[in-house]
Amino acid sequence: MKRAIFTAAAAFVLLGAGAAGLTAWPIGEKPALAELEGNADRGAYLARMSGCIACHTNAEGGGAPLAGGLALKTDFGTFYSPNLTTDENYGIGSWTPEIFAKAIRQGVSPDGTPYYPAFPYPFYSKFSDQDIADLWAAFQTVPAVAEPSKPQEMQFPFSYRPGLKLWRAMFLGPEPFKPEKGKSEQWNRGKFIVEGPAHCGACHTPRNALGARQAELKLHGADSLPDGGKSPPITADELLDKGWTVNSLKYALKTGILPDGDAFGGSMGEVVRDGTSFLADEDLTAIATYLLDPDKPDAN
Repeated sequence: MKRAIFTAAAAFVLLGAGAAGLTAWPIGEKPALAELEGNADRGAYLARMSGCIACHTNAEGGGAPLAGGLALKTDFGTFYSPNLTTDENYGIGSWTPEIFAKAIRQGVSPDGTPYYPAFPYPFYSKFSDQDIADLWAAFQTVPAVAEPSKPQEMQFPFSYRPGLKLWRAMFLGPEPFKPEKGKSEQWNRGKFIVEGPAHCGACHTPRNALGARQAELKLHGADSLPDGGKSPPITADELLDKGWTVNSLKYALKTGILPDGDAFGGSMGEVVRDGTSFLADEDLTAIATYLLDPDKPDAN
């Protein structure tokens, strides 16, 4: 009996020590940003491309732009998007460009705790320093809204935020964008958008039991999206088999209307409404070019 009590006590101490170690374990690196002047217009365009307005505006609930509060229900619990306005108490008004860069590209909050990967920072790691400067300039123009962010409602053990440090060690490998040699500038622009700000793989790639994307099934579609949705595969082979062309895909991303006259529904309809419908024609062409890969037959 005494041995059992001692064993249980020792296990409790070890667990406590492990939890303390996780809490104290620093993550992320201090950004070394160049002294760049941001372009607010370009930053606003990148914010649209990145889905910031769609995810951080509770439009149905009457929320102000970028004031947060939009619920995202998942198997791990319910996430609520935070306030991104310039309010100093409840938004990002007290942040610096370096804090902003670390949050966007590394997923680390100002106090050093990790953000949940519902925030697609693994994709935003593709942003350049100039992209970050432009986004920062754009967010400085957002009116302050004194609305506190809702706390995340996560199930245990996912509610233990320092545990995300282990998740990062297992699954996170953020890398800056690198153009692929032998591909056109247009194709590489499409690759940057799809694998970076537009974070298409966040919804169109299946995830494992811990919520990490299954890299070997990139863009093969997913059956368990938040709120019970599904996404189709958008690999080049699948799109070409279904008769998509660069022009028809561009048109669908701009208008939401499919080649058969139907329209995107659900979350993809929202992506078009709040994101891709605002993109320039050349960027829509780049996305379609990358996804279809016109080096293959019948891509044009």
